[in-house]
Amino acid sequence: MTPEEINRYNRHIRLPEIGLAGQERLRQARVALIGAGGLGCPVGQYLAAAGVGRLGIIDGDRVEASNLQRQILFAPEHIGQSKADVAARWLARQNPHIEVISHAVFLDRTNALELLAPYDLIIDGSDNFATRYLVNDASVLLGKPLVVGSIYQFEGQVSVFNYQNGPTYRCLYPEASELATCSEVGVLGVLPGMTGCLMANEAIKLLTGIGTLLSGTVLVFNALTCSFDTFSFTANPANRTLKSLPEPVPVCADMWPEIGPEELPDWLQRTDKPLLLDVREPAEYEQDNIGGQLLPLADLLQHPTQVPADRPVVIHCQSGGRSRQAVQFLWQRGYRNVVNLRGGLNACRSRSATYGSLYLGQRPNRIGLLP
Repeated sequence: MTPEEINRYNRHIRLPEIGLAGQERLRQARVALIGAGGLGCPVGQYLAAAGVGRLGIIDGDRVEASNLQRQILFAPEHIGQSKADVAARWLARQNPHIEVISHAVFLDRTNALELLAPYDLIIDGSDNFATRYLVNDASVLLGKPLVVGSIYQFEGQVSVFNYQNGPTYRCLYPEASELATCSEVGVLGVLPGMTGCLMANEAIKLLTGIGTLLSGTVLVFNALTCSFDTFSFTANPANRTLKSLPEPVPVCADMWPEIGPEELPDWLQRTDKPLLLDVREPAEYEQDNIGGQLLPLADLLQHPTQVPADRPVVIHCQSGGRSRQAVQFLWQRGYRNVVNLRGGLNACRSRSATYGSLYLGQRPNRIGLLP
C-alpha cells in the first residue's frame, strides 16, 4: 500500500484484529454486488470506503424518482440513468484507490456464472426470489461465499451462505414464495441503510477473517423496536450437489387461477355474488381502493377461515404478488372458489376511467379480526 492508502485506512490498521495484513486482504479482495438499490447503495459505499480492491456492481435497472427516498447514491439528475453506472462513478470518486466495474445488466441464467466467476465474494441485495435462488446456485457452483440481505417495511434480515461448506440459501428457503416489493407495501427509508451496513460488516469480517459470521444464522432487525433477534438453521447436503444452474424458480406459478382486470366487472355482476377481497395493508386501502373488503395478507395467512368458502372470491393487492400468495395458500388448503386479480390495483388503474366510477367512493370494510 502507498503512504496515502496507509493514512486513509489508518483507523482500520490500528485495530489489532485487522492491522496491515487485514487491510491488505481487503485491498486484494474482489466483491460482486448484486443490485444497486436500497441495500446495494450502503453496502457499496462502506466497502468502497473500507478499501475493497475491486467492486463489481450488477444491476440492469434505471433510477426512478421513488428510489430517492432510500437509495442514497442517487440524486434527481440521475433519474432515467443506469443504476450500475451511476453507482460505479460515485464509488470510484469516493475512493480512487479501488477499481469499480459497472455491469449494467440483469443477472440471469445465461450470464450469471460468467459475471460472478472473477469475484471472491458475492453480495446479494436483490428483491425477488428468482434472483436470490439464481445467485445462490451460482455461488454453490463457483464455490463462492454469499452474503444476503432483505428488507420488508420495518424489518431487515442478514445471513451468510455457502461459507466453508455451510448452509446455502436453499437450506433456509427450500421453496420459493411471493415477495411483496417496496412499491407495494412501502419501506422505512433508513431501513435499507441499517441492513446494508450489517451486510457490509459481514463482508468485511469474512474478507479479513475476523469475528463470527452469520453462517447458519439469520439476524433479524426490527427498526420500530430497535430490537435484534437471531435464529439458526442447518445445512441440507443435497443442496450442494448442483452440477449446473437449474431452470428459473417458478415463483409466479401458472397453476393458480386468475382473471384480468378486463374481466372483473363481469365477475362482480355474477348471480352467485362474488366477493372482492383486498389483501393490502389498511394504510394502502385508505389511500386508494376499488371497493373490496379488506383482509390484510398477514391476517389471512393466520385466519384463513375468515375467507368464505361458499361463494366466489376475487383476491387482489397492489400489483398481484401478495394476492397470488393468498390464492396459492388458500388452494393448498382446499379452497377452490378463489381467483387472483392479475396485476392488481395497478392494472385496474391503467385501464379506462370506468373502474373509478365503478369502485371508488366506498367505505373500507375490513373483515376478519375487526368488527
